Amino acid sequence: MDGALTTEHQEDGSLRRRKTEDEGEDQIGSKLSKTETTGLESCLDEPVELRSVHEVIKYGASSLPAKHYDPDTTEPISSGLQSLEELLSWKRSEANPFNVATVPLANREPSLASTPHRTLVSHDMMGGYLDDRFLQGAESDAPYVFYHWQYIDVFNYFSHNTVTIPPSVWTNAAHRHGVIVLGTFITEWTDGGKMCEVFLKEEESYRAVADRLVQIAHCYGFDGWLINIENPLGETAVKNTPLFLRYLTDQMHERVPGSMALWYDSVLENGQLKWQNELNPSNRVFFSACDGIFTNYNWTEQNLEGMKAYSAAQGRLADIFVGVDVFARGEVVGGKLETNKALEMIRKHDFSTAIFAPGWVYESIPDKNDFRKEQDKFWSLLSDFLYVHRPSSPLPFVSSFCQGAGTSLYWRGQREVDRSWFNLDAQELQPLYYRETLEGEGWLRTQGCPEDAWSGGSSLLVEGVLPSMLSKVCARIFSLQVPLSSRVFVSLIYKPSPGVTVSLELKTADATLCTHRGVQDIPTSSIEPVALTEDHQLMRQFSQSCGQWNPDGWTVRCSQLELQGCALRDVCVSVQRDGGDKDTPFKCRVGEIMILDAESLSVPPLPVQSVCLYDVVWLRGANKLNLNATLRWRYPAQLVRHFLVYWRRLRGPDPRIPSGKLALIGRAYCPLFRVTELTVPEPPGLLELVVEPVSREGFRVPESQWGRRSLSYTEERTDQS
Repeated sequence: MDGALTTEHQEDGSLRRRKTEDEGEDQIGSKLSKTETTGLESCLDEPVELRSVHEVIKYGASSLPAKHYDPDTTEPISSGLQSLEELLSWKRSEANPFNVATVPLANREPSLASTPHRTLVSHDMMGGYLDDRFLQGAESDAPYVFYHWQYIDVFNYFSHNTVTIPPSVWTNAAHRHGVIVLGTFITEWTDGGKMCEVFLKEEESYRAVADRLVQIAHCYGFDGWLINIENPLGETAVKNTPLFLRYLTDQMHERVPGSMALWYDSVLENGQLKWQNELNPSNRVFFSACDGIFTNYNWTEQNLEGMKAYSAAQGRLADIFVGVDVFARGEVVGGKLETNKALEMIRKHDFSTAIFAPGWVYESIPDKNDFRKEQDKFWSLLSDFLYVHRPSSPLPFVSSFCQGAGTSLYWRGQREVDRSWFNLDAQELQPLYYRETLEGEGWLRTQGCPEDAWSGGSSLLVEGVLPSMLSKVCARIFSLQVPLSSRVFVSLIYKPSPGVTVSLELKTADATLCTHRGVQDIPTSSIEPVALTEDHQLMRQFSQSCGQWNPDGWTVRCSQLELQGCALRDVCVSVQRDGGDKDTPFKCRVGEIMILDAESLSVPPLPVQSVCLYDVVWLRGANKLNLNATLRWRYPAQLVRHFLVYWRRLRGPDPRIPSGKLALIGRAYCPLFRVTELTVPEPPGLLELVVEPVSREGFRVPESQWGRRSLSYTEERTDQS
C-alpha cells in the first residue's frame, strides 16, 4: 500500500464523520434502531432526492480508530480492552458500531431459568480474536465453528485481555439459538493484583468499574460477565469484592433482563489465591453475591458430594457450574474424548457444568478437514448428559443449515462466491447432529455437508443404510416448540440418491399442552405433507416471490397444511425404499426447510430507506484507487436473511462510456456494511452503491424497493500529489 488518503466530505443534507462526545449513554444499543450521531440521524431522515455524496480526495492518514478497524484495509474488527485505564475511559460514543449484536435472544424450552442442569461453554482458543475478530467475515480454509447450540445454555468468550468483549458474530449466533453470552473480566499476576488494589479500594472505584462493564454489555448486546480474579487480594480489596459482585449483578439484571454474572473459583475470603475446586465456606461469600460460581477443574467426586450437602448450595445447585477442562490439564476427571466421564459424575450429583476449551477438538487434530467429524463425535459422547433445547420463536421457521463457513458461498444452489469463507453471522438455525444404530445392519447419521449447498456454506447430509426389515426410516432433524397458524406453507429442498423417496414428516401437539413448562413427553401426531401441484394458488404465489431461479439438480417440494390449535414439536426427514427388501444405502442432501404462515406469501415487501455513506477512506496502491466507506440504512432486520450490497459506475471522465452493470460487493447481515478495497475508476467519477434485501424466506425484493446512494468524487491536486 502506497499511502492512505482522507477526504473532505460534503453532502446534501448534514452528515458528520464523528459521533458526538455528549451522546447519551443509552443511545447505541443496536445497529439499526439507535444511531451513532446527530448528523447520522439527519442523514437517515433526509428526503430521498437529497441523497448524494461528494468527495474531494486528499492525501493523509486514516483517522479511523485502529482498535475498531484494520489499519491496512479498514475492515471492522473486534478487540478487547487491555487495562483498567482503558476500561474506565471507555465511552459509548466511541464504541465499535460493527461489534453491536443485532440478533435478539430467541425463546427456547426449557428456558435457562427452568433448566436444572445447565451447560456453559467457555471458548478459550489460542488467545482469542482469531478469524472471528473480522466482523464481516474472513477468508479461512478450515476455521473453528461451533454449531451444537441446542445442548448448551451459556457461552463465554474467554481471553486474557483485561476485558474480553465477545465478537458480535458469536453473540448473534448464540442468540439465534437462545443461548446467552458472557464476556470475561480477568485480573492476574502482579499487575492484576495492583489493578485490584486500585479499583477495589472503595465504593466509588468499584462501582465505576461495574458501571463500565454493565454499559459495555448493554451497548454491545451480550448478556453478562465471568469475573475471574486470579491474584491475591489485600484486606480492603477482598472485603469490597462481594460488594462489587453484588452491585455488578444487580445492575446487570436491571439493564439486561435475563443476564448473568458468574464468579470463578480462585480467591478465598481471606484474600489468598487458592483454587478450591468446589463451593465451600472459604468462597461462599462470593457465590452469595452473584448468579453462580464456575469451579476450578481439579475436583473429585468427594468434592461433589461435599458441595451437594453444603448448606449454601441448597436451592442453588443449578448455579454451581463444575468446571471441566477439555485439555485435561492436571489431576482431573475425564477430559479430551473422556469428557463424558466428568459430565456423568457431575450430573449424578445434580450440578451444572462449565466445559472449558472444547476447541481442543480443533487444536488436537492435524488435518483440520476432519474437524466436523471429530466435533460431532465429541458432542455425541456428551449428549446423554445434556438437554436438547427446543427453539420456540414464532413462524416463519427457516433453515438452510449453514454453519457459518464454507468452501464456497451458495445462493439457490449456485456458487455466488467460489472461495473459502468464515462468518458466523451467516450461521442459520442448526439441526440435530447424531448417529443412530437401526435394526440389522442399518444405521442413520446427520452431518454438515460443505461440498454442496442450497444457500450459505453447507447443506445437511442425511445418510445411512435402510435395513431390509424396514421400508422407511425417519431422521429427526429439529426439535421445536413453534405455534402454527391455521394455514401453513411448507417447502423442502433436497437432493436424494437413487432408490429412495424423501419427504418431510412433521410432529405436532396440542398447543395448549405446550404451554406447560417442564412437560417433555407431550403426545404428538405425525403429519406427512402432500406436495402441491404447480398450478395451485400457493405454488404460484411462491414461484412469483422467488423470481427466476434454476434448482440445478435440487428437488423443490411444497405443501399446504390446515391445522387448528397446533404447535410444531419435531421436523423429520422420511426416507422410504422405492422397492425390494434388501439393505439400501442412501444419501440425501437437505438444502432448506421452510415453514411459513401461508398468508405471508401475499404480504408486500418493504423498501430500503435512508441509505447513508460516511467514514470514507481512499487507499491508493499498485496504480489502483480503492474506496472504503460505511453504509447504513433502515430496514426491519427481523424480516431479512441478508442484504446484498452492489456498486456500479454511473459515469467516468469520458461521458461517452456508458454506466456499468451492478457488481456484487458482499453480503450484510444487518443494516450496516463496511465497503473495503473497492477498486473504482480514476477521478473524476460518479458511482452508485445499492442495497438489496433478501427476505427470511429467501424472496428477493423488487428493484424499485432497493436502497441507493450515489457518490461523486474528484481529486484535489496538491504539491504532495
